[in-house]
Amino acid sequence: MELQQKIDRITDILRRDDGISGAMHYTEQISWILFLKFLNDFEEEKEGEAMLNNTKYDRIIINEFRWDEWACPKIVQTRGIASLPQIDHKLAKTGSDLTQFVNGHLFPYLKGFKSSLSDLKSVKYKIGNIFEFLDNRIASGHTLREVLDIIDTLNFQSQAELFELSHVYENLLQGMGNDGGNSGEFYTPRAVIKAVIETLQPKPGQTVYDGAAGSCGFLIEAFDYIIHKYRNKLSTEQWQFLHENTFFGNEKTPLAYTMGVMNMILHGIESPNIYKQNTLTTNIRDIQEKDRYDLIVANPPFGGKEKPQIQQNFPIPSNATELLFLQHFMKSLKKGGKAAIVVPEGILFQTGSAFKNVKEELLANFNVHAILSLPAGVFLPYSGVKTNVLFFDRTGATTEIWYYEYNPEQKLTKNKPIQYEHLQEFVELSSKRALSSNSWLVKAADIVDTDLSAKNPNTQTDIDHLPPSEIMAHIKKNDFVIGQLMAEVEQILEEGYNG
Repeated sequence: MELQQKIDRITDILRRDDGISGAMHYTEQISWILFLKFLNDFEEEKEGEAMLNNTKYDRIIINEFRWDEWACPKIVQTRGIASLPQIDHKLAKTGSDLTQFVNGHLFPYLKGFKSSLSDLKSVKYKIGNIFEFLDNRIASGHTLREVLDIIDTLNFQSQAELFELSHVYENLLQGMGNDGGNSGEFYTPRAVIKAVIETLQPKPGQTVYDGAAGSCGFLIEAFDYIIHKYRNKLSTEQWQFLHENTFFGNEKTPLAYTMGVMNMILHGIESPNIYKQNTLTTNIRDIQEKDRYDLIVANPPFGGKEKPQIQQNFPIPSNATELLFLQHFMKSLKKGGKAAIVVPEGILFQTGSAFKNVKEELLANFNVHAILSLPAGVFLPYSGVKTNVLFFDRTGATTEIWYYEYNPEQKLTKNKPIQYEHLQEFVELSSKRALSSNSWLVKAADIVDTDLSAKNPNTQTDIDHLPPSEIMAHIKKNDFVIGQLMAEVEQILEEGYNG
């Protein structure tokens, strides 16, 4: 059975459990079990490497709580000349014995890692971070037994299977996003993430930051980009820096934070610097050059409101979270650094005091070199808001902005989402800021009242330059249509009244 088929089988099993309700719950529960199996295989591999090198590896998990002890204890059965480990069903817990052990012993043990350690970069501390916000929701011990038996067949010491797992896990997270509601915070479409990272082109030795990390899709894509582009070219020091000191992020919601850390570890980043905190609680006046990052990529939440105490952390107060995040990212960018931030359409055209002041600072102190205009529907089903990606760097003031507008041939829907191919032309044209039917340049001096919204000159008909006779025809046509509609409304109202 292929890995995806096994995960599909597990989701079917979990849907029948009384403790599970929706994609968010079953993804959460599959995640912690997958993670513990991955951790067991990781420790076995480290132990094997140590033996080959005549050194000792001290395992993180003590014997009682290792996978092969509590989840799937083994017995060796000899068949001919081959010895095959099989689950020992006499020792394997099931039913209430299993749920009592997991809830009463396993989870308290793992949660305790965080409080007993001071090394914030250690894998053990990260495990404590993960389980601090997790609980077992699987009500039936028999259901849990079925799930454990399936996951036990996975081998995470196999690079091929580990690679496949990372993609399957992304699919699970995408399923949570497709559920809509608050679960959308976990997932930014892979097509958008890939296009953004390929445009930024991260390099070894750079630091990468996402202050609204969610499931860490941007950070993972940046990791994969560096791994593939610089394959076999990284020094030992660069490799260590990539795994320990490259990726940073914050996430305030517990489940999104947990998913993000697990997602990074399952993708091969052993010690991600992801912190469970609200980015906006940082007073940006205190951010110094040493606190800043080479690359910033984020899809921060928008449409929310923050308390006055939070707004005081920003020179330009606003109750619009997207405006606060933009100020934070501007302040957190190193000299010469690059940023790509997803923002709602409103931030570009609104000219209220706070919006205008932030954009004036952005244009004066940063080079807004590109704006990618995305259509409505990219973030369906949890949001239909039209969005843009702001690309800016800290290399001086803006002189000219290159715009690219993606216009889908068909309306984007939940079942027909955006694909990377849709944005491939943007990636190819962006490095040269080339002009096309979908792209154009605007001089900063020509921007009126900080309105940065995309207005494609290749598709617009400027009514100001039409002959007077055509302008009058437009007005008459609109008046005629409005008159017809008003007559129909009056007739409906009259009929309703007479009826």
